[in-house]
Parts: sequence; structure tokens; C-alpha cells
Amino acid sequence: MVVRQRPDVTAYRHGVVAVTPTAPPALTLATRPGRWVLVATVLGSAIAAIDATVVGIALPAIGEDFHTSLTSLQWVVTAYMLTLAGLLLVAGAAGDRYGRRRVFTIGVIWFAAASLLCGLAPSAPALIGARALQGVGAALLTPGSLAILQASFRPEDRGKAIGAWSGLGGVATALGPFVGGWLVQAASWRLIFYINLPLAAAVVFISARHVPETRDPQAHGRLDAGGGLLVTLGLVGLTFGLIEGPVRGWTSASVLTALAAGIGLLAGFVIREARVSAPILPLGVFTSRQFSATNAVTFVVYGALGGALFLLPVQLQQVGGFTPVQAGVALLPVTLIMLALSARSGALAARIGPRLQMSVGPVIVAAGLALLSRVGPQTSYATEVLPALVVFGFGLAVTVAPLTSTALAAAPQEQAGIASAVNNDVARAGGLIAVSVLPAAAGLTAESYLNPSAFDAGFSTAMFLAAAVCAAGGVLAALTIRNPRRAAKHSKPCTNCPLDGPALVLRPITHRVA
Repeated sequence: MVVRQRPDVTAYRHGVVAVTPTAPPALTLATRPGRWVLVATVLGSAIAAIDATVVGIALPAIGEDFHTSLTSLQWVVTAYMLTLAGLLLVAGAAGDRYGRRRVFTIGVIWFAAASLLCGLAPSAPALIGARALQGVGAALLTPGSLAILQASFRPEDRGKAIGAWSGLGGVATALGPFVGGWLVQAASWRLIFYINLPLAAAVVFISARHVPETRDPQAHGRLDAGGGLLVTLGLVGLTFGLIEGPVRGWTSASVLTALAAGIGLLAGFVIREARVSAPILPLGVFTSRQFSATNAVTFVVYGALGGALFLLPVQLQQVGGFTPVQAGVALLPVTLIMLALSARSGALAARIGPRLQMSVGPVIVAAGLALLSRVGPQTSYATEVLPALVVFGFGLAVTVAPLTSTALAAAPQEQAGIASAVNNDVARAGGLIAVSVLPAAAGLTAESYLNPSAFDAGFSTAMFLAAAVCAAGGVLAALTIRNPRRAAKHSKPCTNCPLDGPALVLRPITHRVA
């Protein structure tokens, strides 16, 4: 059955809320069918969220098992981020055209199959390839979970459903590092991928029986798969050059070719989007100065966060002597602070405007990152790690909700979907670039993670660099972000912002969205 809604109903497009012409959805949260739809979407998004949180915890074990370098560990993270960031927009458009439940289910199955390949990987290159495939599955399922809620529930229940989805997803995000750390410590890092299989099977079964199919009847034109391919390959070339430059030499032919190809392909993507009839990235959305400024702040702030959180679990385990379980639980205070304060932060920004929080929040996060530079050999969690994470988490709570709301509010209502999707991808791209660049900028070589003293020195430098970049994001916001007039009446608080904001997943690596 295809549910067709009226034109005034909001639905989820390209990974976020957008106006979509459809007939009235009938589901209510209090009914059994409504609860089953919520279960399917929560489990589906949780699969990607949990996987993202636990991989960072497993990085030292993966490196030890494969006797590989820091460069390979970077690729374990960035291979997933590359395909996810590159295909997120086109996957959201595919759901609009071909059915949101269908694309969501395909994504879950794809993610599960790639997870199996990750668990069976006999070498680091095989794991990197499987992680890239896993990112494809995540791109297909990520827009679908919230899209199904938006399109299936009646307007009176939609906010409750999204709130429950966000809260339960936060619980999954909080439990992920603990469960992942326990699996790594008790058995093997491979189990963090195998655990996705029964969850995926449950999601597919529930979706087939209980989730209604919805699509956008006005979605027309050919799907811009070429645009998705160009941006993905462009990111691959750029990332390869940035990661391999310190290893192979910045003047080597392979590095220069990759960087030139990456830049050329990304330029070709922009040119294509300006010409195709149905682009996955309508460039007109950037005519809003507020939108462009918000995304510039997003890129800078989330880049700093992504690079820092990639290195933190390695530092805790390789230098600080934490077990995988202890490293997994270490970031739990950040998640709890986000859960407790994000809605209040969104409400405050709605009353006073986003400029103050977007300016001060990144500076508070920067202070937390600078405090993390104290983490070292035989570090004390209570006196060194926890205070830094409390400051860090408070800064995130101050920043994320107004940043997300501002990105949406800066675009016309009919472009709200693409506006949030762009903000997601900008944040992911910032984290991707930072994971590629920050280790080398801090003096961490390919073998550094095997040498605790060398890694410790590089980690401290990296935290200060990330703090400086994050603080620069706050300064940029102070200079470019403007409060809307009569913000208290016209701004809507982001009370259901997911924990990953635009793309930051509170994981020890790099998402928006889970």
C-alpha cells in the first residue's frame, strides 16, 4: 500500500524534513501498528549508530590483530565515511522516488551483509573494502528511518514519535560503546560486526509486516546518480591524497594525482548540479548568507571534533592503559549531558536567537579538547578525563541544537529537507578531512600508535590543534551568524535533535545522523 499525503504535510526528504505532497497518514503512536513502526525505525537507525560508536573502541585491537599502521586505521574509519557522505543525498532522493520503506529495507540488508564481510575480513585491506560497502548501506538506511516516521504518522502524533525515536536512539548510542568494549575485551573485535546481523533480521521482518510504504508522487526526473558518483569519487581522491601524503611524500605522483583528481571531480560535481534538471544538491540553497555561514561553522567545528574523537580511544587504550570496556564507557558522560540538555538548549536558542550559543558553544568545546591533552600514561579518569568530558559535553549541548535549527531555518520551507541534508554532509565531510589531516599535522606517523610515548606527544599536539580549530569556529559564528528578528515568536526549538546533530555521532571516531 502506498500512502499518499496532502501537499501541506511535512515529510522527510533527502535525509531530513521537507514539504512533500502526500495523503493523510493514519498511524497513531498509541496503537500497536504505530508502535511497531517506531520499533523498526529505532532499531534501523540504532544499527548504524551503534556500529559507528564501537568501531573506534575496536581500533587498537584491529591494529594489533592485523599488525597494521595508523594509516590503515584511518582508512577503516574514512572508508565508511566516504561512501556514507557521498551517497546520502542520492539515497534520500531514491527513497522519495522508489519508496522509503523499500530503500530503508535494502539499506538494512546491505548493511548487514557488509557487516558480515567486516567480521570475516582476513586482512586490513579487506576490512577497509567491507567498511566502504557498509557505508553504502548506512547511506541507504539513514534517511529512511526518520522519513518513515514523518510520512506514516498523523501530524498530531508525529512530534511524539520523533521524540521517542530520538530518545531511544540516544539510549542505543549510549549503550553502544559499553557493549562494543565488552565484546572486544571478552572475545574479539569481529563480534562488533556480527552483532548487527540479528538486529538487521529483526528490522527487515518488522518492516515487511508493519511499516507502510510511502513515496513522494511529485518526485520526478531521473535520479542524479551521476552526481552521487562524482562527489563520492572526489572525496575518495581527496582523502587518499591527504592520508597517503605524509607516508608516500607530498610530491609523489600518486598523491598529486589523487589530490588533483579529487578536486577536479568535486568541481565537476558542482558544475553538474548547476545544470541537471533534478540535482541532488540544488545550489540555490546557498544564496542564503545565514545558511552558508552556518555550514561554514559546521565544517570547522565538526572537523575539529571528528579528528579529536578518532584519536581519543587509541590514546586511552594504548597510552592510558584503559581496557576496551573502560574506553567505551569513558564517553558516556558526554551522551548523558547531550540527552539532558539538548532540548533545553534548543528552546533557549529559540528565545534569544542562535548567535550567542553558536559563538560560545564551540569555545567551550575547545576548552574541553584542550583539557583532554592532559590524558596520558597512568591517567586518572576522575581527575583528568571526566572533567574534560564534562566541559566538552556541555559545549556540545550548547552548540548542536541551535546549529541544526539555524541550518533549517535559513532555507525556505520547501528546501528544508535539502538544507538539513547538506548540513549533515558538510559535517561528515569536515570529520572526514580532519581524520585524514590531523594525525599528520600533529606529527603522528604511520607507526606511532605502536609507540605509546610517541603517540602521547602527538596526541597532546592534536588536542590543542583541534581546540584551536574549534574555537575558530566560534569566532566565525560570532562574525557571520545573525539572530532572526522576533526569534521568540518565529523560531521553533529543536527539541528532538538527534544526538549526532548534523552528523556528529558521539563516538570515538567522527554523524548528523544517525
